[in-house]
Amino acid sequence: MSQSQDFIYLSPPHMGGQEQRYVQEAFDQNWITTAGANVDGFETELAQYLQAPAAAALSSGTAALHLALLALGVGSGDEVFCSTFTFVASANPILYVGATPVFIDSEPNTWNLCPLTLEKALIDRKQKGKLPKALMLVHLYGMPAKMREIVEITQHYGVPIIEDTAEALGSRFHGQLLGTFGAIGAFSFNGNKIITTSGGGALISADNQLVKKAKWLAQQAKDDKPFYHHSTVGFNYGLSNISAGIGRGQLQVLEERIEQRRAIFNNYKNLLQNIEEIEWHEEPKGFFSNRWLSCFTTKKGSKISPEDLRLALLKENIEVRRLWQPMHRQPLFQGAESFGGEVSEDLFARGLCLPSGSALSLTDQERIADVISKAFLA
Repeated sequence: MSQSQDFIYLSPPHMGGQEQRYVQEAFDQNWITTAGANVDGFETELAQYLQAPAAAALSSGTAALHLALLALGVGSGDEVFCSTFTFVASANPILYVGATPVFIDSEPNTWNLCPLTLEKALIDRKQKGKLPKALMLVHLYGMPAKMREIVEITQHYGVPIIEDTAEALGSRFHGQLLGTFGAIGAFSFNGNKIITTSGGGALISADNQLVKKAKWLAQQAKDDKPFYHHSTVGFNYGLSNISAGIGRGQLQVLEERIEQRRAIFNNYKNLLQNIEEIEWHEEPKGFFSNRWLSCFTTKKGSKISPEDLRLALLKENIEVRRLWQPMHRQPLFQGAESFGGEVSEDLFARGLCLPSGSALSLTDQERIADVISKAFLA
């Protein structure tokens, strides 16, 4: 491994300058728990950005997905359809509530859930007399799914959508922000996301009652009595006032971060334009990606594999990641039913995520592109 150059991380946090002010206010006011002005402010400001009536600030995106399922009444004996091409945190909450995941394959344009495969699966379930209780829909790497078709299909069958928008804050489908199409939108503010609260997440909905229920569950489900009285299992899922302060500062630079990451994607395309074996994750017309990560696939039959590239870049102190291994291929979900799978398996076999942090310099991008070019031209 080269020791001469600094390590380039995949997607490190990037502070905007105002975060410390909000955090200091939390200390000055001695509000360092899961309540306070920053929590209230972050929920209000996030909801305003997303043009949603309400938001719940939570400890993680996974917590948001868990509470979304509970708020929709999903439980033991239910099925939940889920994108197979995703991170495991999209599927794990289905197990938390005792439901059964059924995985749906991707389509090759957006890499997200395939509407045709979804409809096939819903027809199958209707014929068997039991539809899924919800659809866990993921927007991968910032790219919107084909929402027009997916919303139309799910509305026809009466299946609510939970939008896993962990990677896609600020992305839009024909001008509408992601996370606002389904019954509930869930977001992540982990340290590697486009903005961060260090660790954290949020849930939004056009239905105030769903948000209210999620917030109640996140605060140990304490009933409205002058003493501790509990009739339902609750959770300790609140976001701290300190973390929410970081989030308030980060929200102020969100649009700038989106512009920076989109510029990074375009720079990569320009720097590697002579490598014919690379196929970029392009936006269809009307789709606007925040470009959380810049991703590509190698052409079928390429002599260089994503793993070859990963190792070559790691040798030069550069972190990259393979695309997600599909959930139906995970040992954890062995035996789970899936509809399709060939598209997501092919993407996993051929795809790579490049360093995409919004503070990444052009010099570092040139360094990354040089390693990739040498691998293909060797």
